[in-house]
Parts: sequence; structure tokens; C-alpha cells
Amino acid sequence: MSAPKSGPTRRSTLLAFAGVAAGGALPLAAAPAAAAADTPPALPWAEPFAPKAPGARIPMLIDPTDPWHFTAHPAGALTTRAVAGGLEVSDDRGVLATLTTGARTVTVRGPRRWFTEQKRRVADAFDRDLPAGSGKGWGMSPNGGAWWPNSADDANVADYFVAGGRGSITLSETGSSRHATLSDKEIGDVRARARFSFTQVPTGAPLSLALTFSLSGLDTHYRARLVVTPAGEVQLVLEKALNNTVTVLKEAVTVGTGFAAYDHWWVQVEKTGNVLRARAWKHGVAEADLPGWYASLRDPDPATALGAGTVGVRAYAATGATKGVEARVYDFLIEEASWTDPPVVTHDTWVRVLPEPFDGTWTPAVEQRVRAWAGDGSPDALAYAAMFLPNAPAVTDPAQGGAQVLGTAGYSALDPVTGLHAVGADFHEYLGVDDWPFPSGEKGELKSHGRYLDCSGLVRMVYGYRMGVPMGIAPDEPARRYLPRKSVDQAASAPGVVVARATGAAPALDGLRIGDVLFWDNEDGAVSHTGIYLGADQHGGLRFVSSRKTPDGPTIGDVGGKSVLNGSPSDLYTGSLRVIRRF
Repeated sequence: MSAPKSGPTRRSTLLAFAGVAAGGALPLAAAPAAAAADTPPALPWAEPFAPKAPGARIPMLIDPTDPWHFTAHPAGALTTRAVAGGLEVSDDRGVLATLTTGARTVTVRGPRRWFTEQKRRVADAFDRDLPAGSGKGWGMSPNGGAWWPNSADDANVADYFVAGGRGSITLSETGSSRHATLSDKEIGDVRARARFSFTQVPTGAPLSLALTFSLSGLDTHYRARLVVTPAGEVQLVLEKALNNTVTVLKEAVTVGTGFAAYDHWWVQVEKTGNVLRARAWKHGVAEADLPGWYASLRDPDPATALGAGTVGVRAYAATGATKGVEARVYDFLIEEASWTDPPVVTHDTWVRVLPEPFDGTWTPAVEQRVRAWAGDGSPDALAYAAMFLPNAPAVTDPAQGGAQVLGTAGYSALDPVTGLHAVGADFHEYLGVDDWPFPSGEKGELKSHGRYLDCSGLVRMVYGYRMGVPMGIAPDEPARRYLPRKSVDQAASAPGVVVARATGAAPALDGLRIGDVLFWDNEDGAVSHTGIYLGADQHGGLRFVSSRKTPDGPTIGDVGGKSVLNGSPSDLYTGSLRVIRRF
């Protein structure tokens, strides 16, 4: 396999932009597959959920109105100027390209683009085994981050476990709530559902399992609560908890009778702004017979309407109820959700790669290449990085037997024993190719199955496989000819130049350029993570794309740590940055 050729015609480029103008994604290789791999099974809905503008979830869009599309490239004669560490090339409109001596990476002015990210769908079937008392709770949710077992007493974490395709909470006390919530705290509008059960019919007082949303604290959230009474009635009630003061938004209604132990019931909620909906039905009801919304209303107190928060479940045994009953969640799905303030990075910088490191000399060959890039709308390093973000369309390659070569990537499969993400996959494992032959003479084995990329795998997919930086597996030699497999080795001896390096604190960002490769250390002071600098967001935050365990794959978002370099020193990825490289 080799990187695709550059140089589409002006006509094909403008046709691509016409598609973008209509809300489509930049077509990188082939037509997108019908659906992303992480899309959960769909159900019919009586009302549409939060209508979105076309393309609102696409991770990269090109501005079709940018004058770049309608002007000559470059504009006028080229001039060069020596700058610190390299050369700056300008035309009549300003700086066109910047080259760095010793590096292949070149930044080039191009059409304006938007990079963004929205909430991924979540589908957790609890197909892992985390015994009670292990202290692991419910582990990680695929695409949804970590499950946090929240209770009034940390000792009650032993009541949480996963086994047999279910997340369970043993209600060892009465009159006390047990919460399990996901780690994404910025979910605004949401549509979610979960399948609930209890191991017995309660005696003495009711039991309940609730789907919680807009949760900013255990005592502040909305909840659609499925209640089972000692008489076997199944009820649904919609409530708002605000600083532990509970308001009933919709009185309990009976949605079923004759509950028996292990019966399964679905609860579904929607939140669009301050409009709330909820319903429940017994598992096995035909899709055509699903009930309408039992509740569809606005929060009656707009001044205290809840905004962004996390989503999860709440189990509760009323005082006097049977102790030791197991509350079970068999499926948990966030079918659609939006962050209230998603990251948006906008600029006109494109990142290209020379076939050899720039030696500091402006030659006719280098000039010819820069001139060609000036009018090139083919994918660059940033476009390829965006094509592995959430909601990126799947792209297949007929030359590879229809294998997927681009599209939303995960970090790794969950370890069935630990419930956590292990080290993910390299680029050739995402592609499904065994015995990959590297220029260094090594071969890459197919150890991981599925469309996964870990942090260094994403960097190698973008700069190695797609942009042509030669790769190996082992730590590189001093000649620095090959891009190693591990982030710690890439930080030490990757091809190119070191822009900045520091020990014990973050280095200065003065020389940072879009497309630079970043490296962070862990608590032991060793480099353990890498990503690619993307640019400034709408709030001035210096954003990067990297593949991480908590958000389960490539991201520019803030699940599991704010993805900015210029935040507070206490922010994970601001304070632990150690090395900046330019390949």
C-alpha cells in the first residue's frame, strides 16, 4: 500500500466542495459506507430528535465560499525569507508556505476548514466479567468512557459488578441510592435507553431503576424512574432532583402489571433543550407496537432547568423494601447526543510532507512542489487525522478487497477481565493487514482485530502510512530514518527536528506550528502519549487530536481530560506536555 497521489483537477475539487456546501464530508477515497461501525440498532421514533443542520456531526468541513476556490495559485511571484530554523515562502496574498530545515513537514495556505467533534453514540452490552468486590465497578463503556459507581459510602462500591452480560448493583441497604454514571459531563441534548430488571419482586416497599440525565451531581439531575411495587405493578415517573429537592414532573403511571423476577423492561428518555420525554415498555414488544411518550413536557421552571451533565442509572430500594435484591442493566445505549459547546477549530493551514527532509536550500524542485501544493485540495495530514474522529464516514478501498481504510476508529476492545482498554492497534492492524513490511526490514504482526488505533498508531497512520514518513517498529537509530512504533521512542528519536523539550514541566509553545507532533509524560516521568497539534479553537484553546482510552479512540474533545495545551498547569494535557517534534 502507498499514500494516494496528489493533484486533483480544479473541476473535481470544486465538485467536491459543492458536496461539502450541501453538508457532505470531503470525499477522501471512495463513497462512505452506509453507517459507522459504532451505530447502535435503531428503533422507530414518533417524533424526530433535535433536528440538526446537514453535516453538523461531520468532523471536517471545507468552506465552499473561500476565495481560494476561485483564484489562481499561487498569486503572483514567489519570494522567500529566512526565518528561525527554516524558510518562509510568500506570494502577493501573504505567507504561502513555511519549511523547516531538517523536517519534511510543510505548512501551506489553503481553503479555510472547520474541524469539530460531537458526542459519539454509546452501546454497552456489558460483555465483560468484573466480579463483586473487585473494586472495578462496571469498568469502561465502549465509546462512553468510564462507569463511576457513586454512592453515599465508598464502601458500597463492592455492591457493583458485571457478569453474564449485565451491569448489576446489589441493593444491600434500603433508603439509599446507588448511581452508576458515565464520565462525559458535557452532554446536553440526548436520547438514551436502557434495559432493566430485578432478581425478585420486592416485599415491604418498592424498588426502582432510573435512567438519569443532565446529571451534574448525585443530587441534581433528571430521571425517568421505573418503579416495581410489592403488588407487581410497573410504574414510570419523571422527576427532577435539584440539590436533593425532588420535583415530580409527571406523576407515576402504571405501564404494566404482574411483574415477575427477571422480567426485562426498557426505559427511554429524550432531552431537547428543556423539553423532556420518557416512556417504558416490556422487552419483547414489537417495534410497531411501541408505546407513545408517557411524558412529553417542558421543565415547568425554566430558571432551574438543567443543562449539560452526564448520563447514567440510579437504583433505589425504598425504606422497608427487600434487602439484597440485584438491580440489573442489560443494555445501555446513548442513541444520539450533543455537547453543548463542542470544540471548533478554524483556519486555512494545510499540512503537507516532502519526500525528503528540507536541507534549507530553495531549489527549483522544492519551488515546483510548493507551487503544486498551493492549488492542491487533496487530503493533507489534518484531513486524514479527522477521518478517524467520531462520526467520520467509513471509506473502503476496492483495491484492498473492499476493506475499510478510513473511518471512525476506537482505541481498543475492552479487556473482558479488567474491563479497561488495553494498548490499542497500529495502523496496519486498523487496515487488517498481517506481516506488514516496513522499510526498516521489520514486519508488523496483526495482534489486534477491529478498527482500532492507539495514540502512536494514529500518528503512524497519518504521517507514516498516509503521508509517507518511513516507519519501523524498534527504537530508531541515531540517523533517525524511521518512525518507531511506541510514543516514548518517537519522542526520543523520530525523524525530523525537536521544536521544544522540557523535563518536569511543559516546554514553551513559542515555536509550535499546526501539524507538530506532541508528547506527554505519565506520573513516572516517562513519555506515554502522543498526538498532533490541530490549531486554536473558538475559545483560544490550542487543540490537538490524539487517540485515548477514556473516549475510546481519536478525539479533539475533553472526555477524560481537556484537549488543550494552554489551559491551567493542573490540566492533564497542559501540565504533562514534554516534547514537541516536527517530522
